[in-house]
Amino acid sequence: MLMRMYLRFGERRGWKTDVLEVTYAEDAGIKTATLRFEGEYAYGHMKAERGVHRLVRISPFDAAARRHTSFAAVYVSPEIDDTIEVEIGDKDLRIDTFRAGGKGGQHVNKTESAIRITHLPTGLVVQCQNERSQHKNKDSAMKVLRSRLYQRAMEERVAKDAVRAGTKMEIGFGSQIRSYVLAPYRLIKDHRTNYEVGDVDRVLDGDLDGFIEAYLQTFVKKGEKAATDRQGFGTTEAAP
Repeated sequence: MLMRMYLRFGERRGWKTDVLEVTYAEDAGIKTATLRFEGEYAYGHMKAERGVHRLVRISPFDAAARRHTSFAAVYVSPEIDDTIEVEIGDKDLRIDTFRAGGKGGQHVNKTESAIRITHLPTGLVVQCQNERSQHKNKDSAMKVLRSRLYQRAMEERVAKDAVRAGTKMEIGFGSQIRSYVLAPYRLIKDHRTNYEVGDVDRVLDGDLDGFIEAYLQTFVKKGEKAATDRQGFGTTEAAP
């Protein structure tokens, strides 16, 4: 549901969207998926979706029609170009090949063209299976890995700056950011901004502008406050 929502959101904004890999769960649904968005301010908008998303609904897989709660983690990282150096040693990588699962045609399913790369020092795992060529899948997977390592380094830097400034800033998957309640009532609410929408079908069809704009406005205000706090903290420090 989230994957479709984000792809529809990208289409609404006129972005180029690609599904790099999809791993299906054993029982039903999708276990993991990697999407790529290319367009104006794509990362600036999509970073608002990073975090844990909570869904409450009557499960279509439950014969007793009981209400179920499920969670999905969304991770967003910018695609970096060659002007930014991210050191990755060959000895730090484990590269596995496997056959692509799900829909993809006879060639995709009969050859080991899919690539899974594990970054041993951090435990990060990325994979790509949308291309027919193993070489192209490896290139795409390495781009995703470099982007995630860069994002990880930036988050660690932000955390250090926050500690030094005496402020607490939210990074990573610390808590759920949004709830999608489809039963017993219908409401989607963002817990960071308290922005909510009752028309859940419209949101799940990709209309995320209200949620993202509310987050970005809050993010800007928090950034301005943090900058002010840092300035105030600095004036009280003794000169070295």
